Amino acid sequence: MPEQSQERKSKISASRKLMLKSLMVAKAKEDLEQEILDKEEEKQRYLAERVPPLKSSGLPFADLQKFCEELHVKIGVVDEERYDIEAKVNLNTREIKDLNIKVLDLRGKFKRPPLRRVRVSADAILRGLLGSKHKVSMDLRANLKSVKKEDAEKKRPVEDSDWRKNVEAMSGMEGRKKMFDAAKSPAQ
Repeated sequence: MPEQSQERKSKISASRKLMLKSLMVAKAKEDLEQEILDKEEEKQRYLAERVPPLKSSGLPFADLQKFCEELHVKIGVVDEERYDIEAKVNLNTREIKDLNIKVLDLRGKFKRPPLRRVRVSADAILRGLLGSKHKVSMDLRANLKSVKKEDAEKKRPVEDSDWRKNVEAMSGMEGRKKMFDAAKSPAQ
């Protein structure tokens, strides 16, 4: 594991990384400032298009009254539109809440619990795949050969003798014949 971390070392030096980060932050700051300016220009353009400048200076009193009445009518129209839009928004939000409640009711009345890892036996998996009608037992230990401890001790007698004597005794053709005969005799 430590070898992998050494191999994955970055090819960029720390000072270079720091410089790149500072350049990225500066660029992001410039973009944010430009975005704010663009939004402000868009707002000014929209207001200039929708709301013409007032020309109230130098008008006689009757014209000012007429102008105020026109503004009052326009304010009423705008308030009606705002109220209608607000009512539509409230209706839509209520409808969304109702649909969310219906979805939750269809899904179930409670939240799904976080899933945990479960150990499943091979028999349970086969029952799930084949159905409960099929009685399939997959007892893996039944097929294993049983080994008794006494048999293992008999096959390997512990000798306290010198290993060099054993090597000399087994060397040559006579030693190989003894090994062959020893392997043949327990099988008979």
